[in-house]
Amino acid sequence: LRAAGAVFVGKTNLHEWAFGVTTDNPHFGPARNPYAPERIPGGSSGGSAVALATGMCFASVGSDTGGSIRIPASLCGIVGLKPTRGRVSLRGAVPLSWTLDHAGPMARTVRDTAITLAAIAGFDPSDPGSVDEPIEGYLAGLEEGVSGLRIGLAGPYFFDQADPPVATAVRAAVALLAAAGASVTEVTLPRTDELRLTQRTILGTDAAAFHRQRLEAHRDGFGADVAARIDAGITVTGSDYAAARRTRDELIRAFDDVFDSVDLLALPTTPTVAPLREGADAVAAAARLTGLTSPFNLTGLPAISIPCGRDADGLPIGLQLVSRRWGEALLLRAATAYERLSGEAPRKA
Repeated sequence: LRAAGAVFVGKTNLHEWAFGVTTDNPHFGPARNPYAPERIPGGSSGGSAVALATGMCFASVGSDTGGSIRIPASLCGIVGLKPTRGRVSLRGAVPLSWTLDHAGPMARTVRDTAITLAAIAGFDPSDPGSVDEPIEGYLAGLEEGVSGLRIGLAGPYFFDQADPPVATAVRAAVALLAAAGASVTEVTLPRTDELRLTQRTILGTDAAAFHRQRLEAHRDGFGADVAARIDAGITVTGSDYAAARRTRDELIRAFDDVFDSVDLLALPTTPTVAPLREGADAVAAAARLTGLTSPFNLTGLPAISIPCGRDADGLPIGLQLVSRRWGEALLLRAATAYERLSGEAPRKA
């Protein structure tokens, strides 16, 4: 980013160790949703989303292990792109899960997101997870529209989790794309009953492997929620972890096969709008937020969240689009088309 001319204005708050979705950080305080301060902005890259939604910066970089770019993008009404696993280097990033971590751009518009991705994408031989795959011109095809594209409406697993206002807004967004020439069919993704447990097992075990010694030596330095998640990862057996890694490999192949019949998947980014930060219901609501994003960390597929309206209280709703591996240019093209069709012009919160 520096080589491309970016000017850095500061660091933003995030959920502790990027291990959560509230950005209620015990060391630096909470980041608050710019549309409703009593609500969370999402996480773990919550501060990045708030900075963008309030006009503090042109773009930001987030990390995404279970949805940490796309969740705050959805809850704060901005654009967030999780690229294909291996597209953007993780060298220098503190890991949460060596298996599931991604880095990617966040911005107020799709074009700004594309500009940022173009600056950070590419092979890095110093990152063992980086993949030497050709990069497409992310800006060249932005205005080509969606005519002829095959969009799969990812149901019922994904829409069944969504609150009615969220599901309604996302279906209306897909209808706009259909009116612009895309063909839309309902698609049932394979083995969805295995997604949550597989993701949780891998993420928790990887996090425990990285943090275990630090937690043992400095438990008082960890927030209670993150410490509990690391403790849970420590209890996972080697055979359970191996089985989860095998299931992940099988799910990658199964999800890749879905794109033989569609070009894009469409679904909600989060099943609900921004939950309240405090109260018993807040914990349960936050736990739901990764349900629609984490499958694409597990499978490594690229996914983007773009604003697609607001609920009755004015809280943002996100449309999530997913493409085949290395399909970031197609995602950005379809997202641009929706941005134009919907008139979802960026605005400061």
